[in-house]
Amino acid sequence: MASGRSPSRLVVTAWQGYAADVVGAWRSGDRFITTMMRRREGEALAWDRDTAERTGRRTLRPLAQLLPYLRPYGLQIVGASVALTVSAGTVLSLGQGLRTLVDQGFSEGDAALLDRALLVLVGAVVVLAVSTYARFFLVSWIGERLVADLRRVVYGHVVRLSPGFFETTRTAEVASRLTADTAVLQTVIGSSVSIFLRNALMLVGGLALLVVTSPRLTGLVILVVPMVIVPIILFGRRVRRLSRDSQDRIADVGAQVEESLFAIRTVQAFGHETLERNRMRDAAESAFATAKRRIATRAFLIATVIVLVFGAVGAILYAGGRDVLAGRISGGELSAFVFYSVLVAGATGALSEVLGEIQRAAGATERLLELLNTPPQIAAPAHPQPLPTPARGAIAFDRVVFHYPSRPDQPALNGLDLTVEPGTRIALVGPSGAGKTTVFQLLLRFYDPQSGGIRIDGVDLRQADPADIRSRIGLVPQDPVLFTASAGENIRYGRPDASADEVRAAADAANALGFIDALPAGLDTPLGEKGVRLSGGQRQRIAIARAVLRDPAVLLLDEATSALDAESEQAVQSALEALMRNRTTLVIAHRLATVQHVDRIVVMDRGTVVGVGAHEDLVRQDGLYARLAALQFNAAA
Repeated sequence: MASGRSPSRLVVTAWQGYAADVVGAWRSGDRFITTMMRRREGEALAWDRDTAERTGRRTLRPLAQLLPYLRPYGLQIVGASVALTVSAGTVLSLGQGLRTLVDQGFSEGDAALLDRALLVLVGAVVVLAVSTYARFFLVSWIGERLVADLRRVVYGHVVRLSPGFFETTRTAEVASRLTADTAVLQTVIGSSVSIFLRNALMLVGGLALLVVTSPRLTGLVILVVPMVIVPIILFGRRVRRLSRDSQDRIADVGAQVEESLFAIRTVQAFGHETLERNRMRDAAESAFATAKRRIATRAFLIATVIVLVFGAVGAILYAGGRDVLAGRISGGELSAFVFYSVLVAGATGALSEVLGEIQRAAGATERLLELLNTPPQIAAPAHPQPLPTPARGAIAFDRVVFHYPSRPDQPALNGLDLTVEPGTRIALVGPSGAGKTTVFQLLLRFYDPQSGGIRIDGVDLRQADPADIRSRIGLVPQDPVLFTASAGENIRYGRPDASADEVRAAADAANALGFIDALPAGLDTPLGEKGVRLSGGQRQRIAIARAVLRDPAVLLLDEATSALDAESEQAVQSALEALMRNRTTLVIAHRLATVQHVDRIVVMDRGTVVGVGAHEDLVRQDGLYARLAALQFNAAA
């Protein structure tokens, strides 16, 4: 053993340094765990319970399916790998520097070596800082880039899915996958994977250097490691299960808040503020109770790991101290061994924590891939048949049978036969549930019928490109949809390449220009979320202007004037008269007084046509239409 300080002093010095390192590592680990806890508490992931249970059993295999999205960024990945290796190697080299410093500097009183050690340490710190910066920047950049690409690809796929998909899938679930799940991936790819790889290198390198430093003490470490890892695995599973439960409860809170605030006028109109407040309190308390159980389990896990790590490494330090006293190893070797023990213990704990995050990322990836792998039910055929030009607007339904995906046992259309000549005006009337709106849905090819055929200008819709079909149709729904944009942008949605003059002309034709010009910035005035700054009638006229701008061959009007007052209705009705001229128009009407002057009235009931004719003819037939007319006109009288 080298001369200098006494062996006992060397053991005490090594223990003090070890204790400081372990306390620092423990505090860093505690901060890391606390950060992850807060992050989880802040994420309202709308995972249903079945999906959460499946997530708990997932492997890391879905992450391999992200490789095609990472392939374009190979240069950045190589750079991050080099930086990661350099930073890990720099930290591992400090142990050997510590060994040399203790054995040759302190023990032999070599002041020059101490000076050189300081310079080497400064150089190592600079290399570590630069490599850590490069690793953090590159890995975070890759994570952000991957998330941006995934969001773009998945959203681009989702908007191509037919409305039938959204009948059986909650919109909030899809939004959660596009936001919360991709945020999990961003965190894992941009941070946790880097931490995992760095600590894996630390673990492997630390174990190798432990063997080089003292094979005898390394054997003791290998015996002790399972005592630390087993509790982490067992308690870690319970923590992850409670984390999923906590995410469910937080999602319940988010759903309660979203639902009540969306219907705030209804809540206040019925005086249910206290009721909604109590519901929110119950949801928040349930989330708190679940979070409390999770925190208690995690705290117990942390305490258990600390006891085991300190106890185990303390025992190793005791055995190493006796080896120093016996002269089997030097004080520097013991110091290096303690240093590497701390690295190995810290790496093991970090790996156990990060592995749970990577498992979450695997679950999030699988949920995203489920969306991405969902085939669109409505898609263009490999060789779509072009629609004839110019468009004529001829429509034919041939014994069409259709069931909505959410109601497979109840036919919405049951053998529907309907022929609409080009340029004619057809009104669809009948009781609620007769199938009128379904006719519009099938014409737009949001769905395909289970049997029968639908043709526009002689082309079966299933043989044509849906985009080509929809480009010839203009829709004015009963409940107009406006976007969080300006009035001009909402009108231009009908034809994005329209000029400002064409937008103004369309607004004028829909009797909307008057109130638009009265807005603070005219056509450039933001309308707020879902057009909240406009009245119902004004929103309807924006939707009509959108259809005017589109100038379609086929016009679909779903009670287009239902939200207008009498004066506005008259003005818009005249605009619609001009719009309907020389184009095929289908009108859904519940107020029979608005459709008495169409070319034909088609009476529907239970998904089929039960009467066709003019108003007077249908009244004389004394059928369903006559009863509806009697009810409405007698009530009006």
